[in-house]
Amino acid sequence: MDKITFSQAELERYSRHLIIPEFNIEGQRKLKAAKVLVVGSGGLGSPLLLYLAAAGVGTLGIVDFDVVDESNLQRQVLFGVESVGQPKVEAAKKRIESLNPHIQVNIYNTHLNSENALDIIKNYDVVADGTDNFPTRYLVNDACCILGKTNVYASIFRFDGQVSVFNYKKKNGELGPNYRDLFPEPPPPGLVPSCAEGGVIGVLPGIVGSLQANEVIKVITGIGDPLVGRLFLFDALRFETRVLNIAKNPDLEPITELIDYVQFCGMPDEEAAAVEKPVKEISVQDFQKLLDEKADFQLIDVREPHEYDIVALDGELIPLGDILQNSNKVQKDKQVIIHCRSGARSATAIRELEANFGFDNLYNLKGGVKAYAEEIDTSLPVY
Repeated sequence: MDKITFSQAELERYSRHLIIPEFNIEGQRKLKAAKVLVVGSGGLGSPLLLYLAAAGVGTLGIVDFDVVDESNLQRQVLFGVESVGQPKVEAAKKRIESLNPHIQVNIYNTHLNSENALDIIKNYDVVADGTDNFPTRYLVNDACCILGKTNVYASIFRFDGQVSVFNYKKKNGELGPNYRDLFPEPPPPGLVPSCAEGGVIGVLPGIVGSLQANEVIKVITGIGDPLVGRLFLFDALRFETRVLNIAKNPDLEPITELIDYVQFCGMPDEEAAAVEKPVKEISVQDFQKLLDEKADFQLIDVREPHEYDIVALDGELIPLGDILQNSNKVQKDKQVIIHCRSGARSATAIRELEANFGFDNLYNLKGGVKAYAEEIDTSLPVY
């Protein structure tokens, strides 16, 4: 740590840290020496990366395979309109380097998976998980456990956020709980929708991601009391917080290798899903042809009423949760096209109707109303 020095410009930049008695220049040295990997540069990753960079974390790694979309800008404050269409990691690197030129930024424009996770994570001291899906959360957790890395976790959904610190070695040498101590098994597929399907209020990732960044800084510098063995819950709608204790599960098997996390979470890939549960599809182009020809078919929308109010294709609204109870409304003597926002919920509706009532005339609108708005009628809003 003695070899870590600062230029005059850095000392001026971090002066508000340096004058904190509990932090001072020793805490700043620890930040500069640290290497932090942020998995996901979206809603949570945006404040995480901005505040860790501003704080002076010496090396930041960013893993993300996505590109910036217009709908991201409602909450992903790392990006601007000029970033739309660019790989997120590249846009993030450019923004971070403009914020703090004194740090190193490594980018990985790839999907984190069981083949590359250990090779990427091994080069970092702390991992901050800003992902929005269960397979990657379990993957990050297990890789951190195998490599002995601390995993600073957060998640968001609609108005609710969570933060915790997993796999942290305390000063007495005791290892804190990991993500599997809190969630030994993933929820059933489809039970917990992603932010893309369920939504999130724009300010929530800023609040929760900042709290996550705070925990990363505490872990690196050793100040304060990190959220080890505790889960912080934030309800933005009611402005209520709770802290739940997390105990280590003595029956939890040691994690020694990475597995197929998509399969573990019961979420088969598209190819496997097509083999196991085929769903007939129709493209938005062919759907438009049917409209132009005034063909005789039934259109059913399985989104929620508030989504229907945003944009509608004039289908009969039967939310996914009500579809089985309203199976009598689904016609059997003509082609029935079912859609949602992106095609995921409508595919689920078709599988349930086919399995329970033997329908064989159901077609999923591929890409949903989002694809229709992007490829056919660009005057419609995309959400």
